[in-house]
Amino acid sequence: MNRALRAATVGVLLLSPVLLSACGAGQVTQTATQERDKVGAMAQVGDITVRAAEFESPRSGSYEAGDDAELRMVIVNGGQESDTLQSIDGEGFGDAEIESSASSSTVGSSSGGSGGSDEVEIPSDTTVFVDGDEVTITLTDLDQGLTVGQYLEITLTFENAGELTLPISVANPDEEVERGEAFDFHEEEGGSEEGTEDTARERESAGESAGDSGE
Repeated sequence: MNRALRAATVGVLLLSPVLLSACGAGQVTQTATQERDKVGAMAQVGDITVRAAEFESPRSGSYEAGDDAELRMVIVNGGQESDTLQSIDGEGFGDAEIESSASSSTVGSSSGGSGGSDEVEIPSDTTVFVDGDEVTITLTDLDQGLTVGQYLEITLTFENAGELTLPISVANPDEEVERGEAFDFHEEEGGSEEGTEDTARERESAGESAGDSGE
């Protein structure tokens, strides 16, 4: 299990029952609400809330055209009935491949590729982690390169809740980029002082030589 993903969502998930019950008290709109979570994108439609949605940070720091990008997110079903993720659509990639401990499947995307009927079930009052352990979703064959700060809009379609669209950006690297050795100003200053002293000695020697010549 990706511990970082779980840790990042524990706090916000504790508030989910309150938020979802407030929505259930009124009429449920068919329009998904969308905002930025502390980690990744967040959106809600019906009883389904998607949190911490982002692409896994690539080892090289950015994705190149033709690369596959692994999607990370948390799907919360706060309703009393199970729901199903039926499709993943969007532009800028080939297919959306879904892998789980039970099966491996491919969900067709709007940008081309093969279609499929495989789905991801989200039981009632349950949280599903798409973290590379329970479920893995990979967008294959990116049309263009992606780096931190850039995103693709994808649409998730759930059987009961409906459609939900999010801007999925590339996650920040887990580790800081290594930097080169720091510049040693003291060493530079020392070198400058030594150079000044050498210059002074040379001038002094030149003066003495001129004095001797005058005599």
